[in-house]
Amino acid sequence: MGTGIAPAIVGSADASRAGDSRGEASSQGTPGMRVEFTFSDTIAGYVSSYNSRENSFTLRTSDDREFTVYLNSNTYARYGYNLSESYQDATSSIPTLLALARQFVYVYGTFYPAGDAGRFEAQWLVFPGHGPGVYRHEEPDWWINQSRSIGRSYLKWQFNHPGTPIDYANYRTMLHLAGAKKGDFLQETDTISRMIYGLSTAYMMTGEDAFLDACEIGSKYLRDKMRFYDQEEDVVYWYHGIKIEGEKETKLLTSEFGDDYYSIPMYEQIYALAGLTMTYRLTGDPAIRWDIDKTMKIFEKFKDNEGGGYFSHIDPINLDPRDESLGHNRARKNWNSVGDHAPAYLVNLYLATGEKEHAEFLEYTFDTIAKYFPDYDNSPFVQEKFNEDWSHDQSWGWQQNRAVVGHNLKIAWNLIRMDSLTHKPEYVELARKIAELMPEAGSDRQRGGWYDVVERVIKPDGKHHRFAWHDRKAWWQQEQAILAYMILHGVLRDEFYLRMARESASFYNAFFLDHDDGGVYFNTLANGLPYLLGTERLKGSHSMSAYHSMELCFLSAIYTNLLITKQPMFLYFKPYPDSFPNNILRVSPDILPQGSIFIEKCWIDGQEHQDFDAFGLTVQLPSGGERRQVKVQISPASWLDKKAG
Repeated sequence: MGTGIAPAIVGSADASRAGDSRGEASSQGTPGMRVEFTFSDTIAGYVSSYNSRENSFTLRTSDDREFTVYLNSNTYARYGYNLSESYQDATSSIPTLLALARQFVYVYGTFYPAGDAGRFEAQWLVFPGHGPGVYRHEEPDWWINQSRSIGRSYLKWQFNHPGTPIDYANYRTMLHLAGAKKGDFLQETDTISRMIYGLSTAYMMTGEDAFLDACEIGSKYLRDKMRFYDQEEDVVYWYHGIKIEGEKETKLLTSEFGDDYYSIPMYEQIYALAGLTMTYRLTGDPAIRWDIDKTMKIFEKFKDNEGGGYFSHIDPINLDPRDESLGHNRARKNWNSVGDHAPAYLVNLYLATGEKEHAEFLEYTFDTIAKYFPDYDNSPFVQEKFNEDWSHDQSWGWQQNRAVVGHNLKIAWNLIRMDSLTHKPEYVELARKIAELMPEAGSDRQRGGWYDVVERVIKPDGKHHRFAWHDRKAWWQQEQAILAYMILHGVLRDEFYLRMARESASFYNAFFLDHDDGGVYFNTLANGLPYLLGTERLKGSHSMSAYHSMELCFLSAIYTNLLITKQPMFLYFKPYPDSFPNNILRVSPDILPQGSIFIEKCWIDGQEHQDFDAFGLTVQLPSGGERRQVKVQISPASWLDKKAG
């Protein structure tokens, strides 16, 4: 039989006996933690036994602690269900599902003090699949359908599509929970670019023209409204955004965001390229490529050629990363300025071009991360902020000596991508180190999901890394965990990584999908219920714009289908005539192990096309003529396929 709930959640029952039931001090010791009140919470785990006579079952958590859960006459259940699907009730199947050992389940219930252990009664259950080892998010179309739903929501919220034409003059950074807009507004370059990125991935997986139309119209809007070309230096800068006040339109070069106020943060220049680069992958538009190349000259301009890495901010007057006006951002380097190049645009630019210089830029980025970011003598988390000489900056703003859990996982995810391009033992070693440390240091082993910001070092009297502000869980940090563990398992075939990927994706799909208004929630409480206060109730903000949610759909579909469940996928492109060099279209969906996938079939405007390099993942396009849609079937390779290739 499993243990009770009280000691595992709230502390030692023995310690609480030092005082009375109100927790007052006594001559025997200090106030304890015995819980004498009811509360509701979530437990996630695997069913280890079921007692039909007592109407109870035992649940084993991800870190192997057991709890007894009691059902009552009002307990109900549902299966996980996707956006745009109807509710899927599982109440009548509760006894059958609980009788199956290793069935994964989320239980939301109420703790009632009773005896030494207490009693936990289930209010409702969520089953991520219809049996042990069955997870709906591993269905071939799960992530594709989710991407389509999110994309359509943002087209509706931003442009009232399909009722009216797509016009980015109507774009708003801030969107309320159901997509509503109001009042004067700021159009931020990065949030537009990030939304374009998300919509471009939806087009690549679905071939729906509305998504591509929004990408191309948005890319032109960015180039027309948000771009500044410095002819003397031959570089492109991107404005922070445009502020609209009635009929007045003001372009803002410097950031309006508090951490970066009145500076040019490099991460804004980096993310300005996110949507443009993905659109370039689809279309080969030479005007977009020109802007990408000119923007990248900024990064080389503000690279620290002596000390290594890239500076995080420059001042807007002298364009100097060491200017005194930058205050706490003066001569600094951080994860965003060094590492965010890869996931934001550089991986996709390499995939689109195959150019050596971009592979070398990626290698330089990850060599820098592997050299300077690990700090395992002091913390299970990487160090994220640095002074110019790479000494640790642990006094900056809100971060101090704190860790962003998702940044650690993001590093692991991208190291494994990079290792498939340029194999280095230190890449895999660091990725594995992060993957093995993070569940204990940054995840919720009882309820599921991943935390936000925590102290990098455990307090002398503690067992856990304390939260910087709260124990809420952000949608984008769940994404980093899901992608990290999916690709780790897909490439390295470690079953622990598969379990972590499944648990992470199950939590996200059980609690973050907004089945009422569409899209995904920004944050949930620790128990998985949505947190809907302040800016965290919005669907559009400085931090959220269809980027992470749709990137997650895109790459989860790739990793699940092509690496884990071994199912083919269809991808779509629509290049302009003679747009790519030598009319070669590169269709690899991500940087995956060489020889692991191949083009099985190709169609151009619906007609089968035979001129492609199956394992080179390139299509030879016809010269001239009309613009055409290219569709490819990408399949996982077996040893027989590799031999035939």
